[in-house]
Formats: sequence, structure tokens, C-alpha cells
Amino acid sequence: MPLDILRQYWGYDAFRPLQREIIDSVLAGHDTLGLLPTGGGKSITFQVPALLLPGLTIVVTPLISLMKDQVDNLRERDIRAVHFHSGLTRREAELGLTRCRLGKVKLAYVSPERLQNENFIAELRAMDVSLIVVDEAHCISQWGYDFRPSYLKVARLREIVGENVPILALTASATPEVTADIMRCLRFKEPKVFARSFTRDNLSYIVRYADFKEDTLLRVLRATSGCAIVYVRSRRRCREIAQLLLREGISADYYHAGLDPEEKELRQNAWKNDEVRVIVATNAFGMGIDKPDVRTVIHHDLPSSLEEYYQEAGRAGRDGRESFAVVIASQRDKATLSRRLNESFPEKDFISHVYELAGNFLNVAVGDGYGQLFEFNPDEFCRTYSLPPVQTRSALQLLSRAGYMEYIEETTSSSRMMIIMKKKELYNLELTPEAEDVFQCVLRTYTGLFADYVKISELKIARSTMLSTEQVYQALLYLSRLHAIHYVPRRTTPYIYYTTSRELPKHVVMPLEVYEQQRERMSRRLDAMKDFVFSASECRVQGMLRYFGEKDAKECGKCDVCRARKKASGQKQQSDELRKTILYLASHPQGTTIRDILANITANRTSIVNEIRHLADEGLINLDGDTITKVE
Repeated sequence: MPLDILRQYWGYDAFRPLQREIIDSVLAGHDTLGLLPTGGGKSITFQVPALLLPGLTIVVTPLISLMKDQVDNLRERDIRAVHFHSGLTRREAELGLTRCRLGKVKLAYVSPERLQNENFIAELRAMDVSLIVVDEAHCISQWGYDFRPSYLKVARLREIVGENVPILALTASATPEVTADIMRCLRFKEPKVFARSFTRDNLSYIVRYADFKEDTLLRVLRATSGCAIVYVRSRRRCREIAQLLLREGISADYYHAGLDPEEKELRQNAWKNDEVRVIVATNAFGMGIDKPDVRTVIHHDLPSSLEEYYQEAGRAGRDGRESFAVVIASQRDKATLSRRLNESFPEKDFISHVYELAGNFLNVAVGDGYGQLFEFNPDEFCRTYSLPPVQTRSALQLLSRAGYMEYIEETTSSSRMMIIMKKKELYNLELTPEAEDVFQCVLRTYTGLFADYVKISELKIARSTMLSTEQVYQALLYLSRLHAIHYVPRRTTPYIYYTTSRELPKHVVMPLEVYEQQRERMSRRLDAMKDFVFSASECRVQGMLRYFGEKDAKECGKCDVCRARKKASGQKQQSDELRKTILYLASHPQGTTIRDILANITANRTSIVNEIRHLADEGLINLDGDTITKVE
């Protein structure tokens, strides 16, 4: 039973809301769409069925770092899983495919661009697949905020593995338009839809307006307790704000995609273990981070859509305790959001020019490149051709959406190795002293090296052997040349995968649905983000829930707008009571005095005096020196 699997592998005694319903639907063979908020436990809804179904579960996800983390976590629970993406070596991919063919794996995580590889598709035909899972399913919809053309290939899986294999699509944030499009693109048959409300009762959404955001940031962090995430939009700002917090005595560190894998892991673990209170990060931080006790998420810079904001803010309070999602906004942010539209959709001539220069940069001839993978350093590319980095990145992403290439930025990975020589042969190896020290250290430090690729840290090995990281690197290369190990050094450079042969610039066309329509949709999303932040006419949560299709949502009573209304309502009620009391005292035959009123009413002195003046101005009372009488 599903609950038995949950207890055995995860140690939980009960499912979270809707998890069991989604699992039962999948096990009954229904195409299923699950809309679960961030922290709602999406992975359990397919990992549990994967262990109950007889064959392989294929999980399509665009986040390489997330699939690596999930595979590592599953292996720690003795659940057999592999992953496939363009960053693997051929040997690694072949080992994973062999395990899938032999039925030694229950879950295979696949990046969407892998589904464009015909050799990989041919391998899938020979596998016994029981379930297809599409994580981050909003990526398949052109109405979604993170549309990825490679996701459109997911529907092919039905033809390859069999029409009777059910599909489970999962996402944390989708509008009704996107929800309908997901089911259409995936060819759902008699779909079952399970949606949790986007309401988070324990989360207070607060907007603070400030021209000097750093002062407000410090006030918010000093007024709250517990660990926090501060989201910004640039790597430079990550570092600057973390340093500011440290100078002000607040424990902090920063995290962005440009850090080395070891550095990322160290900083992430320090924050998760409460050794650091605040992590200042770009949106590279958070996916798959299972820390339930985040008390505050602060957006120092605004995201481009409510979908992004909801996911990032939702990392607060996953344990159900009272938490805060705070936006710090200035009037300049309106202009910044508007400028983002032009940065995301540069001129079409510029896009064609970037395509041409990328081919030159990679030495890909016109008519060549199809199916090839190239390391691509965007910083060096922009420096070489004096290109603006933000617009260039957008151009590469638009070229990906148009199907000319796949520009994949999320490539930072740890080094990994596997021992490929038989144990008997290892005893006859004649190694240099450095290689011997490194090899012995690896054998002592890591397990499973003879069966699979294992993540290793050159830095950790260097510290253990008293060698430099360069000496460790050279020793591992030496062992690899002896065919004792297969060593895959870490790579931090993005890459370009050519999905078609290189074209002449004049033949590069941006389709209507990729450029004009997507530009219009982004404009609407930016407007919704502006309304959420800069309009105080309705409850923040009510406005956000309406955006996500919940039309009958009630006021939350906890956001800054609701709190301001409560305060104003309380002040009006207090003013009405004060007014009635003064008129009652003034109605006595001899009237009353200001001194008696101040002595008998427990209210603010200034409020009492102001109310007396208002009543006199309205002609409801007479003032004769210190005496007050009611006008009949």
C-alpha cells in the first residue's frame, strides 16, 4: 500500500493534503494533473507510485541540479534511480541506459532536450515504462512564464512507450489558461485534476515602500527571528548585501550560480544547519531546498511574474508556523519592470546577429552542427564581440524557443569518478607517489566506486593528502589514462546544443508565437506583478489568488493592506465612541468641562482635543471658555 511505502522509505506516518489522492489516481491508470504549492510535496506523488508499479518511471524535469539532488536523495534511501542530461559523458549515459534495460532502476530523470536525441529515444522503446511524470509542467505551455520548446517533445513519449501509460503532470503555479494548455499539449485522456488552494494561511504577505531599501531590509530582519532568504537579481548585489548584513552584525552569506560546486554546497549546508541565519541569493537558490523552518523570505528586487514570486515566497513557513513574505519596493522598480520587457525581447536583427556570432565563436560552419554539443562561455562571448550581456542572454533563450539551439546555463556539477579496472588488476598498478596517495584516499573516503559514478571533491582529497588541488587533478587524470578509473572533472561552463544545422542569419526567423505573442504575455505578467506590489486597493492574497483562478477567495486579514484596513477601522470605531462620549457628557444640564472630559475618558489627549474641535466646527457643541454644552 502507498502508506507502507511512505513509512518504509521516508519514515512519515501520513500523506500531506492531496498527495494520496494523486497517487491513487496514478495507480488507477488515469492521466493526472497535480497543482501543489511550493513545499506541497510534489516528488512524493510520483516516487511512491514508482516503487509500487512494475516497470520504470520516467521523470522529465528541466532542472539539472534538482534531478541530481533527487537521485542522490533516492539512492540514500536505497531507491534505485538514474538521471540523463546533456552534461553526462557517453560512458555515464550508457551505464544508466543498461541499468534501465535490465530493470535495475525504478526512476529515470530525463532533461527535456534529451528527448530530441534519436539514439536515446530508440533506447526508450526497449524499456518497460509504467509511468511518465512531467515536473514543472508549466514549461510545456506557451502561456506559461517559463515556456521551453524542448518540453513539447514530451508528448512523443506516449507514442514511444505506449498510449496506455499514464502521465502525471505537476506544477506549483499555473493560471487556468496554463492548466488547460498543459492537458492539451500532453494529450490527456479523461484527466483527473487535483488542485490545492494557493492560499498559505500561515504566510503573511507584506509590501514595504522605501527609497533606501537597505535600511528597510535591516529593520525587517531585526524585527523578525529565525532563518531568512533575501532574493536579489544580480550576483554582484548578492555579495554586497551579504557584506552589509555582516557589517551590521547579522549572520549572512550569499549564493548564486557562478560559485564553485563545493562552495555552493558549503554555503547551502551552513544555512540549512542554522550556522548562518540569512542567505542572500539569486533565483538559482531554492529549488529542491527542503528547509521547513524558513521564517522570512524577502524580495529586495522584484521578480518578473507572480508565478515566480509565489514560488520563491512559498519557501517560507513550510512547517506550517507563522512566517513572512516581504517585498521591499521603490518607485524605481516600476521602471525596472518595464525595462525588463525590452531586455527580454531585443530587436530581431540583434537576435539574428547573436546567432551568427555564436556560430563563429564556436567554429560551427553553416550547414554543420546538428546534434552537436559545445561548451559556451557567455562572458567571454560578450567580451569578444562587445555585446550587452542581458540582451545577449535573452537572444540565446529566444533562439532556443524558436528551435535553432538549446542554450543550457544550468551546468555546474561536481566532479565524479568510477573505478573501471577489475580489483585483481589494481594490485599490479605501478603508480607515482602522488597518484598512490590520491587513489588510496579516494578508496577510504568514497563507497560504491566499483558499481557507479560517485561525486568526489578534489578539494576534500587535497586536504586529506596534503596535496594541492592541481596535483590531485593531475593524479586523477593519470589514473584515468591508465584506465584504472573514469574521471569526469566538474564543468561550470554553459553549453549550446544545436537542434538544427547552422543557418545563414537571413534564414533565422522568430515565429509569431515565440516573439510577438510571448512578448505580449510577458507584458501582462509584468503588469500583474506591478498591480500586486503597487496597488493597495485590495487584499494582496485576494488579488494573487484571482490571478491563479480562485475567484471567490476571501481577504486574508494578514497582509499589509488588510492590517492597514483593520487599523483604520479600529481608529474610526475609537473615534465614533469618543464622539458619542463627549456628546453624552456635554448633554448634562450644566454641560461639562474640558478638564472633566480629559479626566473621565481614557483616550489619547490629542485625539480628545481634536474631536472637541471637530464637534464645535460642526455646530454640535458650544465652547464657552472651559465649559462645553451640547447644542439642542
